[in-house]
Amino acid sequence: MTAAVRSYLEDSTVTPPPYYGQQPPAAAGNDKTTLWGVLGIVFALCCTPLAIVFAILSLLEARKVGKQPILAYVAFGVAALGLIGNIIYFASGGFSR
Repeated sequence: MTAAVRSYLEDSTVTPPPYYGQQPPAAAGNDKTTLWGVLGIVFALCCTPLAIVFAILSLLEARKVGKQPILAYVAFGVAALGLIGNIIYFASGGFSR
């Protein structure tokens, strides 16, 4: 190698591409964290097993894209309260005629 080429390579400021060695973040409109979380909350009011499924999907999607899983936690909480309420309602004889 000539001295001019070696000098150019040593003096150049080459920066690695962004997110070098890491996964680039997902596109802003591409993740479904909010969708699954809202569906989990809505279905927690009427169908607890489906709410738990959507809450799990929201939690997994949030971990995948690096967002906070707040809606997943809210969906889990509302589903748990609904499940406990239903257990109390059926145990107290509210469903029997």
